[in-house]
Amino acid sequence: MKPVNRQARFFFFLILSIVGLVTAWIFNGIASMTGQNYLDAWFGSAVDWVLSLDILIVAIAGSAFMIFEAKKLGMKRVWLYIALSGVTAFAFTFPLFLAMRERTLLQRERHVS
Repeated sequence: MKPVNRQARFFFFLILSIVGLVTAWIFNGIASMTGQNYLDAWFGSAVDWVLSLDILIVAIAGSAFMIFEAKKLGMKRVWLYIALSGVTAFAFTFPLFLAMRERTLLQRERHVS
């Protein structure tokens, strides 16, 4: 079995996190500057409801995973990722958590070797 390249995974998730943050900044900035109504956009039609609830359910499942995994690995301050997702984007904080998880796993593997 081929060993897992945790460092490559770390950078993959870190880059994805940065993209999530930048896109959130750009499009939230555009929405704010043009005076768009978030509630109308999120819940204006049945399609909007489907997408909004889909994202909400994924965010809840992802947050639960972060809490469970952080506890299992002894990662501290997982609540910060969840809190930050409310003011930035889950597309930023979830990949960031996954990057930090890979870093933690890599440190554990190096410590055991």
